[in-house]
Amino acid sequence: MKKPTILITNDDGINALGLKMLISVMREFGRIVVVAPDKQQSGKSHSITVGEILRVEKIIEEENYVEYVTNGTPVDCVKLGKKVVLEGNPDLVVSGINHGSNATINVLYSGTMAAAMEACIAGIPAIGFSLDDYSSNADFSQVKEVIKKIVREVLDNSLPVGTCLNVNIPAVSSNQIKGIRVCRQGRGYWNENFDSRLDPTHKPYYWMKGEFVDTDEDTDTDYWALKNNYVSV
Repeated sequence: MKKPTILITNDDGINALGLKMLISVMREFGRIVVVAPDKQQSGKSHSITVGEILRVEKIIEEENYVEYVTNGTPVDCVKLGKKVVLEGNPDLVVSGINHGSNATINVLYSGTMAAAMEACIAGIPAIGFSLDDYSSNADFSQVKEVIKKIVREVLDNSLPVGTCLNVNIPAVSSNQIKGIRVCRQGRGYWNENFDSRLDPTHKPYYWMKGEFVDTDEDTDTDYWALKNNYVSV
């Protein structure tokens, strides 16, 4: 049987540990094509590159595996993957594993989920994976079986047209994960403020900071699932 062609991307960049983990899991499933940003692209949402040149460079090629890096956004990665690298649609797009949750309102800011949604717009089954740990050195050891289970389901049964999956995994050990819950997106917002500082020339600059505020008390949301050690889908 022909191996499925799977396009992998992310928003944390080509060197992110989450991407490396996702690649290692997905190589069990088929022919892998990676197109990832050359730098951090978190918070890019569905942005695309216009008015500037795009570059895409092959950096690794092995049997059933090829890896490219680009100066584009996560959505650019999907577009380049389809139109330039593959010259056609892959069988599946997976994005991540994001360093940090993409539950609730975060899905609107997320480059990880924008890549999955871009594939969805093109009619390609797509999944975005995130771990609820923002550390660049996050421990991804608990994600393997979760990813395998969900990917198998999607490869075997596909997804309805116009549907992609947003999968968030709690940052706990495998034996603490209580299961997988199909959820709705919770309601909430970021209470933001700006830390004002001075550069060496005494000109002001700002770092945005914020704290997430959950405004949804129901138990059928992605946020509730994560905080209670369930994988949310």
